[in-house]
Amino acid sequence: RTASRGDFVFSADRLIRLVVEEGLNQLPYTECTVTTPTGYKYEGVKFEKGNCGVSIMRSGEAMEQGLRDCCRSIRIGKILIQSDEETQRAKVYYAKFPPDIYRRKVLLMYPILSTGNTVIEAVKVLIEHGVQPSVIILLSLFSTPHGAKSIIQEFPDITILTTEVHPVAPTHFGQKYFGTD
Repeated sequence: RTASRGDFVFSADRLIRLVVEEGLNQLPYTECTVTTPTGYKYEGVKFEKGNCGVSIMRSGEAMEQGLRDCCRSIRIGKILIQSDEETQRAKVYYAKFPPDIYRRKVLLMYPILSTGNTVIEAVKVLIEHGVQPSVIILLSLFSTPHGAKSIIQEFPDITILTTEVHPVAPTHFGQKYFGTD
């Protein structure tokens, strides 16, 4: 509550990095041999091609750098969804994805999962573009039980990764992170 914006962003970025790395652990990989500078052969792994990130604007954009820090050349799409203040219905205003997103595994980035409505609309848009829910991994920092349950009821094959499930979600995250509070 009393953290400076700098401390808040620092801590948020650390959490984001942990969630992103766990999301990457869920992606398919192949084994490979790496030759070190000393000539030693090391049996390692590398990601299979065909992964991408999609951020739900605006707060999801806070997670993009964490993904880029781990995967420099990963493609990132964006979705802008806003909820009507009176009806709480989510409406899609913008969606831009890699043209072959239907062949990719998708890391869907949205840090605060409250009702689940925004994510449900985002997944519907991804499905319209040929993405199967089973290849979507939702990366979230905080989730309410209601929000997670709503998404799983609608799309039982989606994977949700979060750091905490709590009845109250910190809905001020985006404002504090971007300094617009």
